[in-house]
Amino acid sequence: MNRRTGRTWWKTALGLLLTALMLFPVYWMLNVSLTPDRDMRKSPPDLVPAHGTLDGYRTVLDEQLPYLGTSLVIGLGTVVLTVALSAPAGYALAKLRPRGGNVLNFVLLAAQMIPGIIMAMGFYAIYLQLGLLQSVPGLIVADSTLAVPFGVLIFTAFMSGIPGELLQAARTDGAGALRTFWSVVLPMSRNAVVTVSLFAFLWSWSDFVFAGTLVNGGAHEPITLGIYHYIGNNNQEWNAIMATAVVASLPAAVILVLAQRYVAAGVTAGAVKD
Repeated sequence: MNRRTGRTWWKTALGLLLTALMLFPVYWMLNVSLTPDRDMRKSPPDLVPAHGTLDGYRTVLDEQLPYLGTSLVIGLGTVVLTVALSAPAGYALAKLRPRGGNVLNFVLLAAQMIPGIIMAMGFYAIYLQLGLLQSVPGLIVADSTLAVPFGVLIFTAFMSGIPGELLQAARTDGAGALRTFWSVVLPMSRNAVVTVSLFAFLWSWSDFVFAGTLVNGGAHEPITLGIYHYIGNNNQEWNAIMATAVVASLPAAVILVLAQRYVAAGVTAGAVKD
């Protein structure tokens, strides 16, 4: 028992050390966001702000709110489009068994391996012809291409575990394929919906490649470009830069914490079958 306790303590200590190392950049970002500009050049730097200030956060409210609002619209739009496309596709692959379903699954896996910059250049050529450059809807569609293949795979795995007896009972009551999907399958796939929505939002919120290629210089730019422009124009005001990064990280962090239970259930769905 003592030997087992010693091994457990050692693993716990190692886990805490590795966690601290991984989270230290986040702490340092918060520390710098509260440090006045005059204290930035101290050597060694303070591990805790000696003269904390909220000037950086005031700058965020004054200059970065439009970028945050645009990112929120893009993120929510990407979530809606991703779920609207991937949920029916996952249901079809899991329960309707169309011909060529295995090939489609392979194509979806291959699509996730394509570098984003290659897809961005393709979208640029298409949007140039369609007049969708520097537009929010165009960026929503582009960001959805990252999330839809993942969403289809998650929904397919999750919906494969739904008992066929429930679907048969719905058909017996006269429900068609669409009504069965909407009234039976989708409500039971809540964990998968939350998982796909979360990842779609995170990918669109943190996207820089598509944003920098398709909307750079437009009237509505996301927060990733807002931080990029701010660093280029004010590369000495590090407290404001880090304050912007902290504020930009908060929505994703809060959503991840609130949805982690559903995400764990959604990601592991289909991994074990009876």
